[in-house]
Amino acid sequence: MGQIETVLGPVDAEELGKTLIHEHFSSAILDLEGDRTLGKYDFDEKVKQGVAAAELMQTKGVETVVDPTPNECGRDINLLKAVAEKTGLNIICATGFYYEGEGATPYFKFRQSLGSAEEEIYEMFIEEITNGIEGTEIKPGIIKLASSKGEITDYERMFFQAGARAQKETGIVLLTQTQEGTMGPEQVKLLIEKGADPSRIVIGHMCGATNIKEHLNTLEQGVYIAMDRFGLQGAVGAPRDEERLAVLHGLLGLGYEEKLFLSHDTVNVWWGRPPVIPEALKELLQNWRPDHLFEHIVPALQEKGVSQATLDILFKRNAASLFK
Repeated sequence: MGQIETVLGPVDAEELGKTLIHEHFSSAILDLEGDRTLGKYDFDEKVKQGVAAAELMQTKGVETVVDPTPNECGRDINLLKAVAEKTGLNIICATGFYYEGEGATPYFKFRQSLGSAEEEIYEMFIEEITNGIEGTEIKPGIIKLASSKGEITDYERMFFQAGARAQKETGIVLLTQTQEGTMGPEQVKLLIEKGADPSRIVIGHMCGATNIKEHLNTLEQGVYIAMDRFGLQGAVGAPRDEERLAVLHGLLGLGYEEKLFLSHDTVNVWWGRPPVIPEALKELLQNWRPDHLFEHIVPALQEKGVSQATLDILFKRNAASLFK
C-alpha cells in the first residue's frame, strides 16, 4: 500500500481512517484584494476557526480530510499546517484551478493567448507535486479540476489536459468539480483520452444531478464519484438532501458502494468578509456543517437498511483504495 501526501508529510493510505473527501478549511470570494480595507482578518483567529471545524469532525471519528481548495481561491498551506499540527487531523491539500466562471482567469487567459498556458499549467502542477508549494516542503495529494455547467470551456480544458499529463507522470489523484452535476461523463472521457487512470479519478459534486442515469454514465467508466454537498441546499443550484439520499440509496442498491465518497463541501474559514446569508436561505443551510452526514444522513441510511460494513467502505476503505 502506498503513501499519500498530507500537509504534515506522507501517510500510509491504509492509515487514513474515516475520511471526508471534500471540505474547505478556507476559501476566498475572488477579488478579495479589492476589499482589503474592510476585508482584513486576523490569521490567528482564522486558525482558531479552522481548529474548531477540525475538532468537530474529529468528534465524529473523522481522521482525514481532503481540502480541494484551488490555488487561486483561498488555498493557504500555512493555515492548513497550523490546523493539522494543533489537532492531529490528516489534511490533504490540492494543486489546481477553479472553473472559468468563478476562477481567477485573467493570468492564464493572457498566457493562453500567447500559446504557452497549458505547458505552464503542467509545469506548475509538477513543481508543486514534486518539490512543494510556495517554497515549502508541503506537497499536494490531489490535483483539483473544475468545469462549467453544461460545458468544458477551452480555458478549463487546458487544466484537464495538463492534469491528465501530470497524473501520468506522478500517479497523483485527480479530483474534479462538476457544476450542478453536469459534465461528469464528459470530464471522464476527456481525462481518459489524455491518458489518465480512471481508478485515480474522483468526479465531484455529482449529487447536483438528481437523475441517477448521470451517475451511472459516469461510474461505468471506472471512476469514483463524490456525493459531496450534503447540507448545501437551495444555493448554487444544489438540490435538497432528500433528493440526494434517494439517488445515493439507489446507487448502493446497485452495488456501487466501492465507488462512492460522501462529504459536505463546507467552507469553514472565509478570508476577508464572510458572505451574508439571506434570511430565506438560512433555514435551508442550517445543516451545512461538517458533522451533518454523521448526525442526520448516516442514521437515515441505516434506517433504510444500509449496514455498518457498507458505511465503513464509504468512509474508510474507498479512501485507502483511491490513494494506494
